[in-house]
Amino acid sequence: MLSQPFEKPVRVWVGLGFHRQLNSVVDAYQFVTEWCGNSPEQRAAIRACKAALAGEIDVESARGSVLQFARKKDILVEDGMMPPVTAAEQLLQA
Repeated sequence: MLSQPFEKPVRVWVGLGFHRQLNSVVDAYQFVTEWCGNSPEQRAAIRACKAALAGEIDVESARGSVLQFARKKDILVEDGMMPPVTAAEQLLQA
């Protein structure tokens, strides 16, 4: 059950403008299982990570599932992306 690193890390927002970098299947599995919720994308990402850890699928397939989860939850950090603006911050800027 060795975790191979992703070819390119997945970066996700974790709150207040901070991001977390998921470098491997183990990192991604830990993050997705700790996420509050039970969406179909979350369950799929968990299954994919478990399968990659068991050697049943390749690491990049698991990464793709984690990317889908992060996009659906709007927490994926794209290159050059600024932190999301909260409603409170919008009020302060007005």
